[in-house]
Amino acid sequence: MPREGYQEQLETLRGDVLYMSEIVLERLRTGLDALDRKDEELAWDVIEGDHEVNQLYLELEQDCIDLLALQQPVAGDLRFVAASFKIITDLERIGDLATNLGDYTLEAQNDVFPDVDVQSIGTETVEMVENAMQAYAEEDPDACYAIAEADERLDEQCERASETVARELIERENVGDEDEIERMMQDVQRLLLTIRDLERVGDHAVNIAARTLYMAENDDDLLY
Repeated sequence: MPREGYQEQLETLRGDVLYMSEIVLERLRTGLDALDRKDEELAWDVIEGDHEVNQLYLELEQDCIDLLALQQPVAGDLRFVAASFKIITDLERIGDLATNLGDYTLEAQNDVFPDVDVQSIGTETVEMVENAMQAYAEEDPDACYAIAEADERLDEQCERASETVARELIERENVGDEDEIERMMQDVQRLLLTIRDLERVGDHAVNIAARTLYMAENDDDLLY
């Protein structure tokens, strides 16, 4: 294939990865909205839409494999293709975590711990993924480090939220009969899983930033 066609393939791959990120981010936002509104219709939109994310992932995975096998890229191009391959994996997993939010919405009946601001945590994770993908698009090393710093703040926020759940559970009185206790414990478990999954979205954003930094600068400082 002529060099011009090869470069077009690389740019097409970048555009397709960014398109996949837009789909995944929309799933994540919808999952958070469904959870906030206890909207089962939105929840099913997220759950059933996971197929589209998985299909995109498989198509882009094959594109990366074809580029590696047929074009044998080297140096910066090789890092770009390898980073893109890793990034679509992180995006697919973020899509899975968004689907979890849909599942939690179907199980949620009420907010038993209103002091835990899940939406604030969710907003932070969405912003981290957005910034990570912008760093990928622009090959911006400084933005990659900023995302890693944001993840430290997110981890602290998630830890405080989990501690709030534990503290309020201990302090709660007159929780009711066994059935009410069982329902409350299910709500507690759902809430803790929600916090954990949002924290994992942040981890995937850092992974994207780490691969982008390596792609742009041949710097593995954020890889772990």
